[in-house]
Amino acid sequence: MSRPLQPALDFRNTNTLWSSVLVETLFQLGVTQAVISPGSRSTPLTLAFARHAGFAAIPVLDERSAGFFALGLAKTHGRPVVLVCTSGTAGANYFPAIIEAQESGIPLLILTADRPPEMRECRSGQTIDQQKLYGGHVNFYHECAVPVASLAMLRYLRQTVAEAVVRTSQSRRGPVHLNCPFRDPLHPAAEKIPTELLTSIGNNFFAGLAEPKVATVSALGSSELSKPFTTEPAGLIVVGAVETPKGKAFAQLVGQLSRALGWPVLADGLNPLRMHAKNAGHLVTHYDTILRQELGAELLRPKRVICLGGWPTSKALRAWLQQADPETIMVTDCPVNLDALHLRSRVLTADPATWVHGCTGQRRLTPYAQRWLKADARVKDLFAKFWRVGTDAFEARWVPVLAQKLPLRTKIFVANSMPVRDLEYFWPATNRGHEIYFNRGANGIDGTLSTALGVASGPGPTVLITGDLALLHDTNGWLIAAKFKGSLTIVLINNNGGGIFEHLPVAQVTPHFENFFATPQDVNFKQLCTAYGVKHLLVRDWSHLATLVASLPATGLRVLEVRTARKADAAQRRALFQAAAQELQ
Repeated sequence: MSRPLQPALDFRNTNTLWSSVLVETLFQLGVTQAVISPGSRSTPLTLAFARHAGFAAIPVLDERSAGFFALGLAKTHGRPVVLVCTSGTAGANYFPAIIEAQESGIPLLILTADRPPEMRECRSGQTIDQQKLYGGHVNFYHECAVPVASLAMLRYLRQTVAEAVVRTSQSRRGPVHLNCPFRDPLHPAAEKIPTELLTSIGNNFFAGLAEPKVATVSALGSSELSKPFTTEPAGLIVVGAVETPKGKAFAQLVGQLSRALGWPVLADGLNPLRMHAKNAGHLVTHYDTILRQELGAELLRPKRVICLGGWPTSKALRAWLQQADPETIMVTDCPVNLDALHLRSRVLTADPATWVHGCTGQRRLTPYAQRWLKADARVKDLFAKFWRVGTDAFEARWVPVLAQKLPLRTKIFVANSMPVRDLEYFWPATNRGHEIYFNRGANGIDGTLSTALGVASGPGPTVLITGDLALLHDTNGWLIAAKFKGSLTIVLINNNGGGIFEHLPVAQVTPHFENFFATPQDVNFKQLCTAYGVKHLLVRDWSHLATLVASLPATGLRVLEVRTARKADAAQRRALFQAAAQELQ
């Protein structure tokens, strides 16, 4: 069903008419958010979005930050978000966010303004080759025609924009790039528009346009899981990173599969299962710790595996699966190869959140599953004791504090490097319904703050857990603060450097480790926050953090800085895993 026509068509000149038709077409297709960076060549597009009553047009100065902010908006709203920039290097700054969108399956529509063909390759200002600027990292690319005030060309524009929106979700979700050349005048100077267009471009011109429908995947069928596969006594369900607003429903479906097969579920922290544990079946959360103990890992080798959403982060789990080489079924909505372990895998292209819907019944736990659950309970008890005593100086203590104290259903954005790993190692099984967000497509630290700001622009408060380097890499994200309407609390784990590198062999073998790998920055975060007008609080201890996150502000930005010791924390993690291995012997 098409939307009511907004009074946004601008007939003052060719560029204004062209751009307003483009924007109205997007609106009729269900696209309502645009993130716009300033520039001259993009003037017709910017004004068309700004004056359309149905669009939320958000100005963001830095294009790299804008790209990730749009990524976060698309994650939380589940619809394509438009990016608009001027010509030249502006569009190149979108590239990291576009790569992340492509790798993680997030719909973005990029509109890069450009000079017309006659002004290229002749040293005209702010002009680069923007043809296929993002290479193979977009679902679809097209250079739009230079605007022409004719019915035939406006129909071409309407169809091209509609195709672009469809391609953000089919055959997989991801970014689409339209390069948009404009001739002068770029401002809305008056010129004569053909009279017939005044009557031809109206409600009927947009009739029939509607939001694209994503194809529904079939539920689980007997042809997909054979009886020899499902009756395997050493069978295992592994669930990797899955972003879905329907967390409880996803947990219920995975729990349904787990109970029907009698198999345990190894669940990464980057999916809803640990947040809806009572619904998630025979849940195992401490698999990384368990698999560090060689004898136990050998006894737990699986024969068959069902993997939903890709492999978890854990290196211990990945190495163990490679050694076991089990027969594997991978269920993913991305029609690409996700098996970096190169197992004996059969890939089923389907939405993991709905694929298991047809699996019913309940089977007794296998002895194999019982071994997993027993080991998981022993590690759980060890960690619970550890959190109660002697953990004041351990940076991973943020995990149980947030898991227990954050308000129900809080959105949590987890930065890469150590935060995402500590989440996997230590986040317990709860029933508090927290929603997890992340950038695990390309696994980079770039754009962390800006993406979290985009996620936080949706309903309800959001908490970002980040290290100091990831936050510093994207401090321009705070330029959004003046226009930001959501609630974002940033829990900053400041260990003055790249803590993840302390766990790599390079930390022990070179005198250049601090300068070229850990890269401490010695930044005063209180002063940095003051410069951007962001509230800053230094966390005294873990009980102080618990108090600060027990209730979250309805709006605004704040940073809760937790200072830790990088090298001591790395040593303490190793000691804890070693103690757990001894407990499991």
